[in-house]
Amino acid sequence: MHLIMIVASMVVVYWIRCQWTQPQGTWSERWQYALFLFLFPPLLIFMTAIAVICMGPQGKMSGLQTGWFSYVLALISLAFSVVLCIKLAWGGWQSVKSARKCSLVDLAGRQVRVLDTGVPFAGQIGFWQPELVLSQGLLHTLSPEQLETVLAHEQGHYHYRDTFWFFWLGWVRSCTAWLPNTEALWQELLALRELRADAHAASQVDPLLLAESLLLVVSSPPISSEICCAALSSSHVDRLEQRIEALLAQPEPVPEVQLQSWNSYLLAFLPLVTVIFHT
Repeated sequence: MHLIMIVASMVVVYWIRCQWTQPQGTWSERWQYALFLFLFPPLLIFMTAIAVICMGPQGKMSGLQTGWFSYVLALISLAFSVVLCIKLAWGGWQSVKSARKCSLVDLAGRQVRVLDTGVPFAGQIGFWQPELVLSQGLLHTLSPEQLETVLAHEQGHYHYRDTFWFFWLGWVRSCTAWLPNTEALWQELLALRELRADAHAASQVDPLLLAESLLLVVSSPPISSEICCAALSSSHVDRLEQRIEALLAQPEPVPEVQLQSWNSYLLAFLPLVTVIFHT
């Protein structure tokens, strides 16, 4: 019976992920659509595995005998997820340690780490309390006015705690790389993350000046991971085009997250209800 639960959840997961199409509309609509398709399938898989483990390898469910195979399968899947989380956390911590070796300077009243490289780079590196890292190349390339737009963009990442939340989203991506459209959804979420930070910056500085700074920085090769780093230069060509177009147009306000937008995720917890039918 447990194996039937696992197979049923996999069918639902594949069906949901295959619904992905490149969305149109406002930032909020795109964000909710992409986040649901990205998070709901792995959440359903995890809840199914937890339910199977809670019921154990022995007993009956709805009159059908359970067994060890589904129990071990669920245990392995959860153990694999934990190992991936530890691996990503260790890699992120190494990035934080590396950033903290950079010299600390005061720039426009802000504490900034300066990376000794000629490649223009600006990014928040860390988890809940990331540190702002700028490169020598960026300081030499941009004017003071352009540099102010970069600082405003990175402050947007800090405001929304992007490094922390995208660490967990990156973990979900690693755990479900085998599911359809995982990479497409990940790139969509990254694009929306940058659009949100751009909109935050555009409310404080000149959007055209930010677009100029963006073109100068993105023309250089990336030097960071997108898991625990939110960098101005983390853009593919199509993502860069979206950002420039959004900055040239009137930036749309980013709405506050509404609690009811999370109601649909409660359906992923339905497998836990089956525990009461196990004897």
